[in-house]
Amino acid sequence: MDSKVVKHFQKVDLTLYKTYLKILKKQGEFPVRKKLVFDQYFNELVESIISQQLSVKAADTIYNRVKSIFPQNKITPGNILKTTSEAIRACGLSNSKVSFIKDLSQKIIDKQLDLKKLDSMDDENIKETLMKIKGIGPWTVEMFLMFSLQRKDIFSHGDLGLKNALKKLYYLDNPSKEDLEKIIGRWSPYKTSACKILWKSLDL
Repeated sequence: MDSKVVKHFQKVDLTLYKTYLKILKKQGEFPVRKKLVFDQYFNELVESIISQQLSVKAADTIYNRVKSIFPQNKITPGNILKTTSEAIRACGLSNSKVSFIKDLSQKIIDKQLDLKKLDSMDDENIKETLMKIKGIGPWTVEMFLMFSLQRKDIFSHGDLGLKNALKKLYYLDNPSKEDLEKIIGRWSPYKTSACKILWKSLDL
């Protein structure tokens, strides 16, 4: 993790900082993921839709099955639209998820959504743009912002793992959103890094 981020947490939140040090000792440094390029964004969004309400293992299995039905394992908007819903559903997807992926593909083909523009947009505009697509809600957009676009100051209030980690680390029973914001607000402009610490803290 970047030394500037670690120093910031040391200054504003000793609980988070000490948790990071424990993770470092037990699990090693956090892996660094390379930033994706825009032509990978479609695949990331498809994978995010597939992953909703599934374990990581189940989501990976279904995603790989979907890839396998296309030439050269390439998931593209064109390939999705050329393929019947039945064939995609046979990979293990629900009717609703198939319709969400088809809707996303159609919007790209119709140029209602231009993934090239996302890099130049701010976080709120990206949320507003992507949430117009069926099946893409706040959690999906927040994960996309964190991991695909590598935006640095994102927190997901809808993520159960983050909520559980906050309760555990800060000894919270039934915190209000205001209580949580007092803690989360300190981490800015590095909320994404704080989220990664919180997720890993669940394995301590």
